[in-house]
Amino acid sequence: MKNNLLVVLGPTATGKTSLAVRLAKEFNGEIISADSRQIYRGMDLGTGKDLDEYIIGDTPIPYHLIDIAEAGYKYNVFEYQRDFVQAFENITNRSKMPVVCGGTGMYLEAVLKGYKLIAVPKDQEFRDQLEEKSLEELEQVLRTYKELHNTSDVETKKRAIRAIEIERYYASNPQIEMDYPELHPLIVGIKYDRETRRNRISLRLKERLKSGMIEEVEDLLKSGVSAEDLIYYGLEYKFLTQYVVGQISYQEMFSGLEIAIHQFAKRQMTWFRRMERNGTNIHWLDGYMPLEEKMAQVKEWINF
Repeated sequence: MKNNLLVVLGPTATGKTSLAVRLAKEFNGEIISADSRQIYRGMDLGTGKDLDEYIIGDTPIPYHLIDIAEAGYKYNVFEYQRDFVQAFENITNRSKMPVVCGGTGMYLEAVLKGYKLIAVPKDQEFRDQLEEKSLEELEQVLRTYKELHNTSDVETKKRAIRAIEIERYYASNPQIEMDYPELHPLIVGIKYDRETRRNRISLRLKERLKSGMIEEVEDLLKSGVSAEDLIYYGLEYKFLTQYVVGQISYQEMFSGLEIAIHQFAKRQMTWFRRMERNGTNIHWLDGYMPLEEKMAQVKEWINF
């Protein structure tokens, strides 16, 4: 079958954006982001938007699902799937190629598998009951509903409570029907060996700190986004917020964040491997390959 979707995935700091943008230009395409934090306005350095990469020469490459929500909002996978469908149809209706780029495994799997998801309403009474439990107790409650493939749902009590609320609602409500496009994707992954990936992550972290990542968090706090909401987003925003408000030292922030990003990248690869075991065909590219060679390889794989 002819491919009507191109996907570029991989763990953090592997150069997904530069390849996806070049492919979009080559195939008359537009980018659809699959990053759970790039959807927030004002969260730029910490999420690695790298918007300057979306311009090749004098040609801007259009992108979707970036900067579509205010920082502090709790965007979810149901909303992503809905917005993905709208972006996909918008792009294909103009006879262009959608190019998905990102590393949020849950978002990628939701759109590639076409999961029928539910918009889960808030249940304040149920939340109040859960609030009395410790984070460890909440984790045990969540495990009664599903197997935990990663720890992102139990990083904070707030996230754990919402995850339990969602799973409880899923268990007691039928899945909604949703008009979903028929996808025939070519899925390309970029990977490096573990040590190189770690070095790239550490180098990028230092560069972003020099570029003003701390000041970005300070500006978000000044704009009215609460420290609790920023910490909710995890990784850079968790550790940098804790540093800015005086909870931890600079060294504690840096070392803790560096370790957390390494662990995050490992979880991303674990998620992608699980997708493969469940039938998703990912064509892997060696990150060391020059960009032109990566492009040539994708051209061989894609079917028009």
